[in-house]
Amino acid sequence: MFGKMPQRKGSEIDDAVLTITERDAAKIEWPLRRKWAKGYFIVSGLILFLLFGRVVSMNLFQGGKYADIAKHNSVRQIPQPAPRGIIFDRYGKPLVGNVPSIGAALIPMDLPKETVDRDRFRTAIMAVLHVDAGTLDEAFAIGGTAGLSPFLLKEKLTQEEMIAFLSRQKEFPGVSLFKTAYREYSDSVIFSHLIGYDGKITESELAAESAYLPTDMIGKQGIEKSYENELRGTRGYDRMEVDAFGHPKKVLGSIPAVPGNDLVLNIDADLQKKAYDSLQTMLESKGLSRGAVVALDPKDGSVLALVSVPGFDNNLFSEGISNDAYRSLLQNAAKPLFDRAISGEYAPGSTFKPVIAAAALSEGVVDEHTQIESKGGITVGSFSFGDWRVNGLTDIRSAIAVSSDVFFYSIGGGYGPVSGLGIRRMKEYASRFGYGDRTGIDLPGEADGFLADPEWKKKAMGESWYIGDDYHSAIGQGFTTATPLQIVNSIAAIANGGTLYVPQIVSQVRGIDGNTVQNSPRVIRSAFMSPNILKIVREGMRETVTDGTATPLKTLPLPVAGKTGTAQFGTGDKTDGWFVSFAPYDDPKIALIILVEAQEGNENYNTVPVAKDIYDWYFRERLGVGGSGIQ
Repeated sequence: MFGKMPQRKGSEIDDAVLTITERDAAKIEWPLRRKWAKGYFIVSGLILFLLFGRVVSMNLFQGGKYADIAKHNSVRQIPQPAPRGIIFDRYGKPLVGNVPSIGAALIPMDLPKETVDRDRFRTAIMAVLHVDAGTLDEAFAIGGTAGLSPFLLKEKLTQEEMIAFLSRQKEFPGVSLFKTAYREYSDSVIFSHLIGYDGKITESELAAESAYLPTDMIGKQGIEKSYENELRGTRGYDRMEVDAFGHPKKVLGSIPAVPGNDLVLNIDADLQKKAYDSLQTMLESKGLSRGAVVALDPKDGSVLALVSVPGFDNNLFSEGISNDAYRSLLQNAAKPLFDRAISGEYAPGSTFKPVIAAAALSEGVVDEHTQIESKGGITVGSFSFGDWRVNGLTDIRSAIAVSSDVFFYSIGGGYGPVSGLGIRRMKEYASRFGYGDRTGIDLPGEADGFLADPEWKKKAMGESWYIGDDYHSAIGQGFTTATPLQIVNSIAAIANGGTLYVPQIVSQVRGIDGNTVQNSPRVIRSAFMSPNILKIVREGMRETVTDGTATPLKTLPLPVAGKTGTAQFGTGDKTDGWFVSFAPYDDPKIALIILVEAQEGNENYNTVPVAKDIYDWYFRERLGVGGSGIQ
């Protein structure tokens, strides 16, 4: 009536479990031993603890770092270099300008990671922008957070390169274009050592200058280097959103670059050109190649001209000099990269005699009326010391004028009734006039020059100091060396009555806000010699032109005072020729030195015609006095 009752499945399962054999139970059950369970929980707990610690470290201690990386993964700051300040001469003539250009930079972190992708990137970027393989190797080697800093890929893209890049920009993750400018130098060879040049910052410079980026340019030589902080300006930025592959999506904003300050120099650009042309013309006529000209204002130390021959084209460096061109400059025997005016150390020869004359008068070794006879030389024991000619009886003025070596041997080392200064007093007075130490000119690379003494000779050469060393020192030979700048600066102090100034190239620093900072004259020392003694020395230098070794200058419309000189070097018959002078004699406005390097023998007067040509131009063009005509 009620039908069959359903069976209880659960009862069947319970019965199966209860009736299962031990062998069958082993197939469905694996007993976990206590020690294995304990080990499992310990290892699991340790892993969880380490993971927890890593999360805490990343959030609490390195959160800022990773947040910054995450931010830069989506937002890039593309730097925009600031235009460098313009450099003008004293009359407002620009000597350098900025030419707008486009460069390419990349963010190394955005570069492809896979080898295949990297190879494809390298091939494409080299074809489009003509980047060399070494530059790309350098970029790929950058890692870590440094990979977020822009890396300069190439400067001065051509129009064709820009168009090709923009049409294929998606192929170049992390690469972007930026506005820049390169320096263009006027009369580059003439002003090369003075202005210098800028170039791509090196790794060592970048390590020393934390405010710079690898894409920046920096002053390398000359005014470009010594006034880098004033010229460089403040870079701007374009904030740009990029995708995960480093491709730009949109510009978020810009911070404009602030141009650098302008510089107004004391340099007279036309005088600089005249000095270069006059020296270069004379050198070519004599088959020579090396020399220098420096002109100062004796009243305040302003540098009016500074020329070193040969020069070089500094535009080659600002545009990115090739290895072959740079190697050619380095291998040139005339050393065009070497600034002879401030870095060359030479025996000053007879240009040193006015300093020794002032010292002898100051120490009472002789007075203005003392006469010493030159018969062509003197003999001490078995040693002879010659004069360049028989000069007869000379007092101190005429000794300067005719450059009597015997007179200066006597007052320097002593001879006959004249006791002589001796090397210690000669060195002391030479130091007062600026020998043996840098002038402090606002250019890099200035040399010290050198003044010897007995202690130095004993230590350096293992020899005693002899009277012959005194004689050689007294006529600017032997161990004494000086730069052309040091020599003309010492003569400028004689011309102005006893004030030694720091020579200065830059007159003003002008900001874009209109504010101007004036470089005031800087005095090294003053009143270190009696005005009457300096007057006697000046009179001797005037006689050099009227009756001595520089008489070709007598025909100039204004009076000039000066001192010629030659100095032997090496073991051959080569000499360096000098002429240092100032004018007008009664109211000096310019002090001038000419160096002609490596002449044949005693060609004393190569320098005098150059000085005459420069003075003739200067008197007409700057002082408004008719010239004599070039002879």
